[in-house]
Amino acid sequence: MDDLILLKQASVASEDSADLFETDVLVENGVIKAVSSSLNAIDGTRVIDAKGKVLLPGLFDVHVHVREPGQTSKETIRTGSEAAINGGVTGIVAMPNTVPAIDNGGMVRSVLEIAGRDSRVEFFTTGCITKDRKGKEMAAIGGMKEAGVVMITDDGSPVENPQLLRRAMEYAREFDLPLASHCETMHLSGAGAMNEGKRSYKLGVPGIPSISEEICIARDIQIAAYTGAHLHLQHVTTARGMEIIRRAKNDGVKVTCEVAPHHLIFNENDIVNYDTYFKMNPPLRTEEDNEKLLEGLIEGVFDVIATDHAPHTEFEKKQQDFETAPFGITGLETALPSLYHHYIKEGKFGWDLLVKRYAAEPRRILNLDQVSVKEGSRAELVLFDPQATTTFSQDFMKSKSPNTPFLDKELQGSVDLVVNGEEVLLDRSDGAA
Repeated sequence: MDDLILLKQASVASEDSADLFETDVLVENGVIKAVSSSLNAIDGTRVIDAKGKVLLPGLFDVHVHVREPGQTSKETIRTGSEAAINGGVTGIVAMPNTVPAIDNGGMVRSVLEIAGRDSRVEFFTTGCITKDRKGKEMAAIGGMKEAGVVMITDDGSPVENPQLLRRAMEYAREFDLPLASHCETMHLSGAGAMNEGKRSYKLGVPGIPSISEEICIARDIQIAAYTGAHLHLQHVTTARGMEIIRRAKNDGVKVTCEVAPHHLIFNENDIVNYDTYFKMNPPLRTEEDNEKLLEGLIEGVFDVIATDHAPHTEFEKKQQDFETAPFGITGLETALPSLYHHYIKEGKFGWDLLVKRYAAEPRRILNLDQVSVKEGSRAELVLFDPQATTTFSQDFMKSKSPNTPFLDKELQGSVDLVVNGEEVLLDRSDGAA
């Protein structure tokens, strides 16, 4: 990158203030050297006119599927990290449901070695709770911790045996690892493909009842309270589930949780013409759930925003009917523009909430160093243009898989610049001021 970059009149967002403040920001050799008004450029400085644009810390996503090893036709660590950059995300946590699953120290080291070579963003991995995510026998948690996992989860496969989950939580507690839970009661979900309710009956699609998620949330919280483990609840979708979490937090249970942008923005009524790009697990719920989840995000019941980026090939998604197509959509590239378009632009919440929930708190949960726009900090920055628009065509997107409801849709806002230390990862800025 250029040794010196001067962003002029950027509007800086932080988790600490609802107000943006306009300032100049000087980056030298990957470090923020000055944050002040009216900074002057010296010879050799690249000057970027950031007037009217928002400068924020690099985002961090704790729930990402990169499919490597084993399913690289869907995504790889390289393409997943490039998709992250395209969306202003500079750190990701990969899920362990690869083929083979990441359930031992050797697999952890192998994945991190690939990431060290292929990923241009900070890359972390989770490890499985149980061997091969089958829910029968505990995985080698100690060995995975030593190899570098930051969390354990059987994401996509709930641990149905409560005694096994209890023991896993006790191990996770001793190794100071959060245990992340995909909450689903499989005997209730059955062959369901969307939320159970009037819409599923009308479409003739088997439904997944909300209690499938809520019963499992309540159970896992009870086990966490008993063991003292840190439980992280993934992709919460129902208002009742959120209320269970709220009560647990008030009771002092060590529980954190995440909400996905698609569960805020879309609901079961958006499923028309059996469009499989709206099929995900947990499924899109009701319009009332949308409203309550948004309230919970603003209130702080939800600790983090996470995308559950789940790539699938176009053949898998579009050449099968709704019931047989796989669950999941991509989200790394669309999260920031979609949250701006639907919420920040509309005044429903501010930039401070987005920075707190999609940059600061995800790192805090994992005890990672914070990223901020302050003098002396490492430059991990995103410049976002609220006046521009982004159309999510397949040519624009960096993920191997196009399975997003935003495909070929236009959203307000554009990620213009992504800086990670001494490297400019993405540059759509207009150039010199």
